[in-house]
Amino acid sequence: MTTRKMPVWSPAELHRHLDASSRFTILDVRNRDEFDAWKIEGKEPIQTLNIPYFDLLDLADENEEIAAAVARAVPDRLKDSLPRSGQILAVCAKGDTSIHVAEGLRRLGYQAVNLEGGMAAWGDHYEVRAIEETPRLTLLQISRPARGCLSYLLASGNEAMVVDAARHTGTYTRIASERGWRITTVFDTHLQADHLSGGVALARELGVDYWLHPYDSIHPDDLLPATFSFRYLEDGASFALGEVTVRAHHLPGHTLGMVNLLVDDRYLLSGDTLFIESIGRPDLGGRAKTWTPLLYRSLQRLLALPDRTIVLPAHFSHMHEADAQGCYRATLGALRSHNQGLRMFGRGQAAFSAYILGSLPEHPKAYDDIRRVNTGLIEVDEAKASELELGRNQCALSHSERGRRLAA
Repeated sequence: MTTRKMPVWSPAELHRHLDASSRFTILDVRNRDEFDAWKIEGKEPIQTLNIPYFDLLDLADENEEIAAAVARAVPDRLKDSLPRSGQILAVCAKGDTSIHVAEGLRRLGYQAVNLEGGMAAWGDHYEVRAIEETPRLTLLQISRPARGCLSYLLASGNEAMVVDAARHTGTYTRIASERGWRITTVFDTHLQADHLSGGVALARELGVDYWLHPYDSIHPDDLLPATFSFRYLEDGASFALGEVTVRAHHLPGHTLGMVNLLVDDRYLLSGDTLFIESIGRPDLGGRAKTWTPLLYRSLQRLLALPDRTIVLPAHFSHMHEADAQGCYRATLGALRSHNQGLRMFGRGQAAFSAYILGSLPEHPKAYDDIRRVNTGLIEVDEAKASELELGRNQCALSHSERGRRLAA
């Protein structure tokens, strides 16, 4: 067994390295199917090797130390693949296998560290960035970098709202408690398909209202209604948050009940309607031909907002979409010029529809059950929740015929 203390990177430290575009190598020892489904990505390409753990493990006998067996196997099986200079991050599913790999590498003189908690911990890691912090309004963007999910905590005075909460509700209650805020309202901009929403659970825990557009309270495949109670979030609804006003805009297309929230007439929480580099896919409900015209009209309405409006999406696809402060935001004016979906919108509805319908990514099978969980039709334990949420979100249009990102 490994006895000396192994140097580790926490998920937060990994994020700092990714955000700074640090140079390091990843040795991922998960099985190939797990690696292909989900890997660590940063702002810049990372040198990554995937060697399943058991391909490195060839015990001389049952009493041989695992790290020793790894150290014996590496020179033959990895040869010149690993750099002698620079750090090597060993990665597995939960961090308890890769620790032996890292120890074996260190015995060979490599600068190896272990990812604490593995991909499970990385997937559940959150980062908080301030979009605005003034006496009048605090707007926090809460990201889940491994999955590309974004949620928001808004506060004015001592009242706070949560928008698009992830399932780890303690993230929001902890921040609110630390800052002396009382969460009074919880919103979901739409029926989430890529991750399990924490909105209902958070509202129940706090005894506050949970708001959702009624069109998204019905599972689009099963056509069964949600099993929980909620307040109807309708077009034009207005909410007072201290000195700030929040207005709802019903903008269907990605889902039938998609709502964008305009905060203080300056910030648009755009849900999955509009992202930094792309737009929301209209096919997850199985009705792409019907919903694409809805998406076109919703973008038409959205683009009537002033160019100075700051767009804050519910997802991102790549870390390079963040600005210098690590925030995923852009003015509507900037998006008009570099967002591929908006550029195609400018060519008219026929060209826009052809572009959408000819560029739809594969429909992830897990998304159907995630929506069943999010409408209360089925319940899952923590292990199943983690399984359903495996990998990055695929809510945006993300490919073209030539294999390049359609939203690049």
